[in-house]
Amino acid sequence: MIDRAVPLARMPLVDMTGWRGHLTALGVVTLAILALFHDDVWSMVSIWWTASTFGHCLFIPPIIAWLVQQRLVGLRQLEPVAWTPGLVWLGLGALAWLVGAAAGVAMVRHGALVMMLQGATIALLGPAVARALLFPLFYAFFMVPFGEEIVPPLQLLTARLAMFFLDLSGVPAHMEGIFITTPTGYFEVAEACSGAKFLIAMTAYGVLVCNVCFRSWSRRALFLGGALTLSILANGVRAFATILVAHLTSVDAAVGFDHVVYGWVFFAIIMAVVMAVAWPFFDRGPGDPWFDPRLLQGAVRGRLGAGRIALGALALIAAAPLWLAATAAAADPLPPTLDLPALRGWNRVAAPMAYPWKARFDGADHYVAARYRNAAGQTVDLTIATYARQDEGRKLVGFGQGAADPDSQWVWSSPAPAPANGRGEQITAPGPVVRHAVSFYVVGQGAPTGSKPRVKIETMQARLLGRDQRAVAIIVSAEEGDRQPVDAAITAFLTDLGDIKVLADRSAGIR
Repeated sequence: MIDRAVPLARMPLVDMTGWRGHLTALGVVTLAILALFHDDVWSMVSIWWTASTFGHCLFIPPIIAWLVQQRLVGLRQLEPVAWTPGLVWLGLGALAWLVGAAAGVAMVRHGALVMMLQGATIALLGPAVARALLFPLFYAFFMVPFGEEIVPPLQLLTARLAMFFLDLSGVPAHMEGIFITTPTGYFEVAEACSGAKFLIAMTAYGVLVCNVCFRSWSRRALFLGGALTLSILANGVRAFATILVAHLTSVDAAVGFDHVVYGWVFFAIIMAVVMAVAWPFFDRGPGDPWFDPRLLQGAVRGRLGAGRIALGALALIAAAPLWLAATAAAADPLPPTLDLPALRGWNRVAAPMAYPWKARFDGADHYVAARYRNAAGQTVDLTIATYARQDEGRKLVGFGQGAADPDSQWVWSSPAPAPANGRGEQITAPGPVVRHAVSFYVVGQGAPTGSKPRVKIETMQARLLGRDQRAVAIIVSAEEGDRQPVDAAITAFLTDLGDIKVLADRSAGIR
């Protein structure tokens, strides 16, 4: 007997109902996001692998998988739905990526990537499943490498804490910025000693413990606040102990002590202390359910077919890079060469530096630098870098860019005097050799500024709106010496240089 044939047009190509259909659609959209933004995925994973500050991020995906696995029993009792309002969060993620890419802020792009993955999950599995997975979805933000901005303040805070404990112990010491001098030696609270990586890792760990071990929000707040405070204080004690060991024995012994404590023992001890203190106050049992499926499942408005929602998601994620590519094609060209200015009363000289120094501007289209000296013997270094447009690896401001190259022996030590539209920094090299640098940045037709956030905002506006994207960095710097005060030399040079905006416009070919 032959069954009645079903018209081909009525045969569903893929069953998009139930968990299998919705997870298939989610898998397709997820793969599209990872493929379209593969550069950001790769850069984020590379940071996890190469930067010790963010090594803990390697554990976040397995932790998220474990958190989802813990909720499987309840999830199986829920019905997934394709939910149109979920596209709003995905669209916000695409918009955030566009803003982050336009401003050249990797952290925003990485966060936007997580938002798009969250939005795809919400849109293709529905509000009930999203509520059940609320914490795992939120915890995905800890995959984003963030927190480098707190390194300089933590360096200063660690130095002050070390000085406080040194004063209590009677060790004579003097602090200048992040450098501490004792009769035994000269110590730097370097970026690695700031405690930032432990504070960031403790934040991720503390938030996980808050969800897994506590129900009460007040207990969660107390636990997290105490854990972070203890991490900061303990890092100050570690820096103090290292200097104290050097004072009582030798610098070599202190270096060995610091490496052992800092690398293997420190964080484990702090975590153990935190958990031991908090253990009696845990109020979530090991077998307690994570959610009640009966309270989550209900009628859902705005539901459509999973296929339609998936197509809408793909359209949203494709729109952001297409817009950015269209505005990048309209960038204005730079002049073929970049010339140094001739200043009345100042001559270019080839005098050697006390310690070799060069400002860093990766990917600059033009880069020039020269040393100037006037009749009073004041000596100043001028650096100019220009960009036709900024992109990944070609940023006016960012980590490692500017006066203190992290791959050199120069390190940032403290702020320094600067005009209102400039950024002043004191950087230090072995010796010690101290240099003050005043940086000015100009994007397109904008005014000179020393504010890195303002540079990011102006860059974002130029790239989003198709405005003039040419950008200029100007650094005026000088070494401290016996002849003239360093800030006086910089001030004299800037006075004779005149309007920084004029020099920047000429360098960019605007006038």
